[in-house]
Amino acid sequence: MNIRASKFFYFLIILLSFKSIAVAKTKVIGYLPSYQGIKTQIDELDLSKITHLTLAFLHPNKKGVFTDNNQPTCMLGKFNKLVGSSEIIYMVKKAHKSGVKVLVSIGGASYPICAGDWQKLLSNGKRNNTIEKLIKFIDDFNLDGLDVDLEGKLLIEIESKGYFLPFIQSIDKELNKRNKLLSAATGSYVGGMLPESSLSYFDYVSIMSYDAIGPTWGNPGVEHSTYLKAKSDIKLWRDKGLDKEKLILGLPFYGYGFGKYNKNYAFTEILNEFGSTMIEGDLIGQNCPNCSYISFNGSKTIKAKTELALQFGAGVMIWELSKDSADENSLLNSIDTIIKSK
Repeated sequence: MNIRASKFFYFLIILLSFKSIAVAKTKVIGYLPSYQGIKTQIDELDLSKITHLTLAFLHPNKKGVFTDNNQPTCMLGKFNKLVGSSEIIYMVKKAHKSGVKVLVSIGGASYPICAGDWQKLLSNGKRNNTIEKLIKFIDDFNLDGLDVDLEGKLLIEIESKGYFLPFIQSIDKELNKRNKLLSAATGSYVGGMLPESSLSYFDYVSIMSYDAIGPTWGNPGVEHSTYLKAKSDIKLWRDKGLDKEKLILGLPFYGYGFGKYNKNYAFTEILNEFGSTMIEGDLIGQNCPNCSYISFNGSKTIKAKTELALQFGAGVMIWELSKDSADENSLLNSIDTIIKSK
């Protein structure tokens, strides 16, 4: 090999190395809901296309306890049975073997009947004890961090009483000691947004850019998760001071039906019922008041939003993985295609 050729080869290696580092920094965060069956999901998932898994959701029981005899006290599995510790251990080991970080998420949009009162547990007199138990759960299961998904009315109440920021500051301090992550998910509507004062404490924040309409809310005829909504939500949070390196765009792997259609659809159900030619777009039917339609994100929009997320943020978040198809039509494949093309 002559000198010119070897210099070119050396430059090419460096260029490819930088590209590999850039791709590695792009986050693909998938929520894995315990109630869909942890083992089934992790065994079917292509972990090479994910960087972070977020197990949803962990709750304390009515006594404020997260585990009893090393078993979760209020994390629901399939058929409303409690998740066993062996399922979590299996998931974490398999994910770590593939280089995927695993966090556990607290909160969510709704709560099982076994759940304790988060507002009370984060109050001034009980906060430190709650944090201690959360940290113990993370340590005991060899998790890589905590995801905070306190939403809606509960978030408003916790924030109005002055409990939220001290909780985030304290849990962040304990996680930093262990070199573990603190993340959050947030809406972009009044009453559903993380306080700006807390943003600097999170390693990343996932913007839940969906649910503009649903079975019991919103203006009939609109779509629930458009590209324009994603652009607007990204601008909102960048203007609030959320750094590009921390901003993650949330993508829905599900849709909503109106009129003659079912209320809720997983992406894979839309694919199976309507065929592969219909899942490139975002609509089945016509979206207008009193019309029958299904609003979702097809492959083209998922790719476009991934491009958007890489331009203005650090990656994408998926709600949620069990709703994807397991074939060439997979939305996770669409995301992966865009990331690998950069």
